[in-house]
Amino acid sequence: MTSSPSPHGERRNPLPPATEPVAVATPSGAPEAPAAPQKKDVPAPKKKERDPFFDNAKYLAIVLVAMGHSWEPLTDGSRAAEALYMVVYTFHMPAFIVISGYFSRSFDMRKDRLQRLITSVAVPYILFEVAYSFFKRWADHDPGHPISLLDPWFLTWFLVALFIWRLTTPLWKIVRWPVPLALAIAMLASVSPDIGDDLDLQRVLQFLPFFVIGLFMKPEHFQWAQRRAVKWASLPIFATALVTAYWAAPRMTSAWFYHRDSAQELGAPWWSGLVMTLALFGCSAVLVTCFFAWVPKRRTWFTVLGAGTLYGYLLHGFLAKGSRFWGWFDDYQWLHTPLGEVAVTLIAAAVVTVLCTPPVQRAFRFAMEPKMAWAFKKDPADAARARGTAA
Repeated sequence: MTSSPSPHGERRNPLPPATEPVAVATPSGAPEAPAAPQKKDVPAPKKKERDPFFDNAKYLAIVLVAMGHSWEPLTDGSRAAEALYMVVYTFHMPAFIVISGYFSRSFDMRKDRLQRLITSVAVPYILFEVAYSFFKRWADHDPGHPISLLDPWFLTWFLVALFIWRLTTPLWKIVRWPVPLALAIAMLASVSPDIGDDLDLQRVLQFLPFFVIGLFMKPEHFQWAQRRAVKWASLPIFATALVTAYWAAPRMTSAWFYHRDSAQELGAPWWSGLVMTLALFGCSAVLVTCFFAWVPKRRTWFTVLGAGTLYGYLLHGFLAKGSRFWGWFDDYQWLHTPLGEVAVTLIAAAVVTVLCTPPVQRAFRFAMEPKMAWAFKKDPADAARARGTAA
């Protein structure tokens, strides 16, 4: 019997291709189970690449932080150093905080994000607060310096602030006017000396508007700052800021730029806190925009260092404070000359650059980004899904 002619002698038309799996006869004659449709290989999702613009911005901001700390001992004897110090302090931390807010946009109370907040912010705060306290006891011959997690010392205030800001992120997403509200809180904090020093809440509240701005920024806002018109307008703006700071240097205290005290604590009338907070906010917003205008968008030799800026930030503090404790700026008077000031600036930039490098990150990852899986409860749903996958 052939399969081509029909029993009636008519030729059959070819069958259409099968759309469903069919049973196939095996050599033993028993039908084989329908073959499962083959799945196409789905490529694994690619890891999201880092935007070089933000890594470049973070690196340049952290270099300015280190430079500012190196200029602080020079400001008493140099009006130019004081002016440059005031200008840099107007925008370098606000720029860093805006970026921190921008990358906190997706934060919610999801388990994995809370765990990361603890391991990457809370744990480093505890470790470095204790380390800084012991360092001060030893280097400054101050055995009575307290170890208190409620009173951040030197650079650790930023970790406390970031922890609090990030926890409040869901709240800022539901209020109608988040930036004006944050600015009003900052202004009220500047006239409230009773807030005290616990958790450095003055800084937490007075820098809050920049974090909230970052939460609501979009990529196109940074692209707008990169326009040619903004870039060239930033040059006379920076020049004007420097001239203004040179004029203001002997007339006002740079403590206003730290945002860590109320107006009354700075010896000013209470109403000046409202005015200065609003004025400094405007100046910082303008200079942060000018700073972003000149940040390179492409990959550069220092782009890779942007991932290690928190390492450079916390580690350079030991040298910044040690140089004061050990009297380097008193013993070497040539550091107070123009050539010495340039040398100090370059040394600070070089040191913080080294501290941001991948080898340093690997060496201190145990303190900055610990895994700590042992510290958290396992999610029963995750365990059930893992068992289902294994089966």
